[in-house]
Formats: sequence, structure tokens, C-alpha cells
Amino acid sequence: MLFKNIYHNTKVLITGHTGFKGSWLAMWLSQLGAKITGYSLQPPTEPNHFHLLNIDIVSTIGDVRDAEKLKQVFKEQRPEIVFHLAAQPIVRLSYKDPVETFTSNVMGTINVLEVSRKSDTVRAIINVTSDKCYENKEWPWAYRETDNLGGHDPYSASKGCSELITSCWRNSFFNLKDYGNSHYILLASGRAGNVIGGGDWAVDRLIPDIMRAVNQNEKVMIRNPLATRPWQHVLEPLSGYLVLGQKLMEGHKEFAQTWNFGPSEDGHVTVEEIIIHAKKAWPKIGYEINKAPQQPHEAGILRLDSSKARTNLQWQPVWDRNMAVEKTLQWYKAFYECNEVLSLDDLSHYITDAKSKHMKWVEE
Repeated sequence: MLFKNIYHNTKVLITGHTGFKGSWLAMWLSQLGAKITGYSLQPPTEPNHFHLLNIDIVSTIGDVRDAEKLKQVFKEQRPEIVFHLAAQPIVRLSYKDPVETFTSNVMGTINVLEVSRKSDTVRAIINVTSDKCYENKEWPWAYRETDNLGGHDPYSASKGCSELITSCWRNSFFNLKDYGNSHYILLASGRAGNVIGGGDWAVDRLIPDIMRAVNQNEKVMIRNPLATRPWQHVLEPLSGYLVLGQKLMEGHKEFAQTWNFGPSEDGHVTVEEIIIHAKKAWPKIGYEINKAPQQPHEAGILRLDSSKARTNLQWQPVWDRNMAVEKTLQWYKAFYECNEVLSLDDLSHYITDAKSKHMKWVEE
């Protein structure tokens, strides 16, 4: 029984369900027996993970900036918990269209929180932001939840803003001292590392760029080979969000705060280390370093400290970096060479490994 069976028959609304991370979350919640509503733009790529999964879900195509349409969906579907993942998620695209990035990631968050606030069914909200919301000082140690928010590029700044908005709504409208009296909603946010896994075809992300190049028998161009990131399989932060959602749905108001969900220390490695490992798993992969001098600024080093989640939520990663890369490569090899989708198999293996490691969310 996972997560104390809290999601069985629970009405869940996911914004951004057609995206990479949102589709994996929808699949897992479906396996948990949740009644899922999705609200999102059309899938951003073709192929896309959402359509490959064929999940039993009430899927509404809409923009989180459209408050009236969002309000209507909440009114019709009456969700109990909201996972807000809808966003413009690409750093380099944020340079090309900063207005789109800020309106989606800032006003979209405001609309979701406001519609939830006026709902008579919502009890818990998790706003999924990013490890890039921190003011990156290029220092070698990992960021904690108490570190300053910031953002050099528009995407990172927009996620910092989304965190500030979350804090504002929690203090102004979902204040913990008033929980159970003037309101019944607990609001938290989750910051994850660089997620990898099957079914991602977004532009300007390492693994999708590699897979597109392999499929076209080309070499992938690597922009920042020495950039260090917190790499983790997509199922890792999702297990964290689900643990957090369970606590909020149970009414534990002490968990209505901000949480990092990042990899163990072995997951903080360079882009080049990831691609070298990927090439060992799939020798067909080839790459070149893009030596073009003019590149938009991207952080050189970014580490995430998840000590708080490990201690207070009793959450920790299940797969190390090698397993994350290998599972991801196996997924794409099966898709391109055998037309198979291994997502459910990956989830099953992840849960089995979590049981063998006595993860709290599996034992409960």
C-alpha cells in the first residue's frame, strides 16, 4: 500500500499533465487509483509521452493564464488536491520569449492559487517550481530551502517569482494559524533537480537532444560540457511530491512549506559525465562540443541539498545517477528500436527497488 492509499479514489487535478513530468505523474496517480483531471496546453512535441501512455484521465486543453476556463474546470471536476506543473520550462526559450515565460510561470501560478482558494473542495496544493529558483552564486555547495531566491535568466527568475507568490498566498490566504478555522487548504512547493527519463522530447534539454541526434544518425552538439547539475530520474521528485501530498491531505500543516527533492551526491555531475555514461550504455551516441562563443548565460554549477526532505519527510532517492541514466537510455532504445513504451515497467521496478530499500512511503 503506497502513500497510505491516500490517493485511491481521490480527485486530483494536474496542471501541465501533457508535459514530460506531468504525464509521468498522471500515470503514477492512475496506478494509485486516483480520479485524475488534467489541465494543460496541447502536448509540446510529437511524439509525446502523454499520448503514448493512453491514461484514463479527464483531459482539458487550456492555458493556466485563462482564469475563467480554469475556474470552470475546477467547478466541474471538484478536485481535492492540485499538483501545479504547468509552466514554460526551458531556459534558452525564456531568452527568446521572456513575456511568455513570465506570464505563464507567474500569472499562471496566481490563477491556480486563486481558483483553488475559491474552491470548496481543494484541501492541498503543491506548486512544482525548480532548483533554478535560487540566486545562483556559482558556489560549490548545495542550495537549501532557506537560501535566497533569484535568477539570472528569465526562466529562473520566473520560478523565483513563483516561489515568492506561493509564500505570499500561504501567509495571506492559507496561513497555518488559521488552518481548520477560516480555511482548509495547505500549500507547499517542491524544487527538483534536472530530471531525466523516457518520453522527453523537449528542445534544448540534454537527453532529448541526444535522442533526436541518435534517431537521425547525427552527433549531438553539447553547449556546456562542464556545467554541473543535480541529475535524477523523473520518478524521484514525483515520489517526493506524492509523499508531500499525502502529508498535506492528512492535514499535517507542518509540511505546508518549501521542499528540495534532489539526488544524492553522486548525481551532481557535469553534462559531459552524463553523456559519456550514456554513450557507454548506447555506443551509437555521438557528440561534439559546440565552440560557438556567443551563448546565452546558463549557470555553471548548481547543486541541491535535500537534507530537509530526508529528515522530515523521510524521503530519499531510490536510484543512483548510473541507474537513472541506464533506465532512461533503455526506455529510448526500446522505443526507437522496438516501438515499446517502458514507462509502467520503469515505475514497477522503481517501486520494487524502493521496497528493497525500505522507503517509508512504500511501507506505510
